Amino acid sequence: MAQQEYVYRISENIIENVGRVILGKREIVKLTLVALYCRGHVLLEDVPGVGKTMLVKALAKSVGCSFKRIQFTPDLLPTDVTGVSVFNQKTGEFEFRPGPVISNVVLADEINRTSPKTQSALLEAMEEGQVTADGDTYQISEPFFVLATQNPIEYEGTFPLPEAQLDRFMFRLHLGYPDFQEEVNLLSRLQHVHPVDRLEQVASIREILQAREAVKEIHVDASLKNYIVRLVHSLRNHSQVYLGASPRGSLAVFKGAQALAGIEGRDYVVPDDIKLVARWALPHRIILKPEAQLNGYSSEALVVDLLNQVPVPLEA
Repeated sequence: MAQQEYVYRISENIIENVGRVILGKREIVKLTLVALYCRGHVLLEDVPGVGKTMLVKALAKSVGCSFKRIQFTPDLLPTDVTGVSVFNQKTGEFEFRPGPVISNVVLADEINRTSPKTQSALLEAMEEGQVTADGDTYQISEPFFVLATQNPIEYEGTFPLPEAQLDRFMFRLHLGYPDFQEEVNLLSRLQHVHPVDRLEQVASIREILQAREAVKEIHVDASLKNYIVRLVHSLRNHSQVYLGASPRGSLAVFKGAQALAGIEGRDYVVPDDIKLVARWALPHRIILKPEAQLNGYSSEALVVDLLNQVPVPLEA
């Protein structure tokens, strides 16, 4: 089986399986899978009750991964996330008790409700795939995927994520409310038992790791690499932007477009792959000037405007 067919088959099985729980959000599920393939992480910013927790639970069950949930609160300590060394009186030695971050899939729920010190406990795990406690380093087994949530409405008692931590997230996604008919269907589906309880595993960790390697080989034309960099440079030099996207943003668009092409069953990237990924990978990496924010301008609108303005390579 060709590599692109292999990635397409696995991805379709996962997307269809998660779709039994998360109705009408195929694009969001697909982008979450893109992040998983790219060793990226996702910040899910939305109002309560739209299925953020169910999305990550369904994904973990679909691929047979271990799953842990961390409820971030103001009194949470870094060791509550990473783990702590405890003295064993029988052996006379300290033993490391791993925290919930040492898992395949981690839900960091309401991440902005804890202190910056505890938020930063995730940084090493997200970037390096390891945690350090009492001078010792512990590797986290692959795949490792963090999906963090935050409520965009309530700001009282919250600690906004610093730019360095926001940059660690490949995507900032929004689930949004279901439409009328989807919500009617939801009532019927949840009448007796939640669909996530009946969800079965449709892919293995080994298959996910193989898909990760396969998407790295997907072809990206030189003109499309230039297109990605032109987009990011246009953001940095925009008159309304105070701080532009970093090279990590360019890399997120590049790798995300490769993974998206693989999910679609292609062994090459097209401009539409880049446009879709850029819409979700760039806005949270830029800071607008105060006057732009006062005028109601958003980073999402800015990225969409530039996607319409920056010429797409014709030879692509």
